[in-house]
Amino acid sequence: MKKTILVAVLLFAISSNMQAQLVKFGIKAGLNYANQTGTNITINSGNYDKDAITSYHAGLVAEIKLLDSFSIQPELLYSTQGATYKYAATEFKNELGYLSIPVLAKINLNKVISLELGPQASFLLSERNDFDVKDSNTFDFAVVGGLGLNITNHFFIQARYGLGLTDASKDAEVKNSVVQLSAGIKF
Repeated sequence: MKKTILVAVLLFAISSNMQAQLVKFGIKAGLNYANQTGTNITINSGNYDKDAITSYHAGLVAEIKLLDSFSIQPELLYSTQGATYKYAATEFKNELGYLSIPVLAKINLNKVISLELGPQASFLLSERNDFDVKDSNTFDFAVVGGLGLNITNHFFIQARYGLGLTDASKDAEVKNSVVQLSAGIKF
C-alpha cells in the first residue's frame, strides 16, 4: 500500500513538473507603428493623405509547447491602431483601441530565435478621433507574422507585422496595418 501511494505521489509530481514546463504565461508591452492602407478618403471633395501614428500595445501571453521546436502562442492584447489624415492645412488623427487576440504558431529555429505566424481577431473597444466622418467597424481580422528573440529563459523581445484583411471603416475601404516591437517576461 505504501509503495502504491509513493508511486502515485511520484507520478503526480513528475506530471506536474512536466505541465509547468509545457505551458508558460507572461506579460508583454511595446510600441506600434500603425497606418491604414487602401483607398483615399474624400471629404468635401478634398482627398486626404494618410500618415502612420505611433501608439502602444500591452497584454498577456501564453506559450503552449507541443514539440521541442513548435509551440502555440495565444495572446490577449490591448492595441491602439489608426492613422493621421492630412489635407491642405488640416490634420486629423484617428486612433482605434482594440482588444486583439492573436493565436500564433511559434517555430523555434534555435534556442534563441523563433518565427511566429497566425491569425488575429480584434474587437474595437474605443475610438478617439478628431473628426466623426467615418464610423469604424467593431471587428478587425488580420494575419500577423514576425520574429521572437529569447534573451534569457524568461525575458524576450518580438518584432511583428500585422496586415488587416477586413475593412476598418464602414464607409471607406481602408485596412489596418501595424508594425509592433515588444518586450516581455514569461513566468
